[in-house]
Parts: sequence; structure tokens; C-alpha cells
Amino acid sequence: MSDRTVERERGGGSRRAGGAVAPAERGATRIADLVVAKIAAQAAQEALGPLPPEAAPPHATVVVLHHPADPARGATNPTGTARVGISLELGYPCDIGGRCGAVRRRVVERVGALAGMEVHEVAVQVERLHPGPA
Repeated sequence: MSDRTVERERGGGSRRAGGAVAPAERGATRIADLVVAKIAAQAAQEALGPLPPEAAPPHATVVVLHHPADPARGATNPTGTARVGISLELGYPCDIGGRCGAVRRRVVERVGALAGMEVHEVAVQVERLHPGPA
């Protein structure tokens, strides 16, 4: 190590050897609501599978509550938490409750995995039912 690196480490400087910034001082990532909405809509589509040809793809609205990680407050998720609303159309007949439950589970899973957010609420609204062939 160079004398400069040793000096910084002893002095408690924020930079590590090689000029790297300490993790606590790098800043925070803020993920836009629109990005989370796109992830949620895609997750809903994945959960539903193929839809009737005339059905519109799922649409999501999201409210993200951003908060910094603060161990004193008990905040464990620095990225934030989300509340998601999904509007969708389904083929009928089907198990409407089962399909909505699958959408909720998939949205929570994918938003958590891709955006690193906890999802506290997923409200699913079925806009339209498309009758299948008789």
C-alpha cells in the first residue's frame, strides 16, 4: 500500500484504496413510479398467460413511498415500498378470484426481485370479461 492509502485509512477518510467510495456514502437509488408500474404490468401479463384476442393487456398504476434506510427508525428497505393497482381483462368463464390471486402474488414477487421494493398492496380490478366460445 502507498503511504497515502495508509494515511487515509488511519484518518478515517471516506475513500478506500484505489479511490472507491465507502458503501454508506455512495448515495441511494430511486426507482421511478413509471418503472415500477411497467414491471407490475409485465408481471400481471406473465401471471395471466394468453388472453383473448380482443382483450387489452394489463395496466398498472403505482405509488412508491421512498424512504432512506434508517436503522434507528427500523427502516430496512432503502428503495421504498409500493402500492400497486392493476386493471385487467379476462376470458370468461374462469376462476376470477384464482386469477386475481395469481396476479397479486406474481406482482409482489417480480417488483421485489427487480426493483428491490416491498409491495404492501396490490389492488386488482377486472375491467371486462370476454366470453369464450359457447
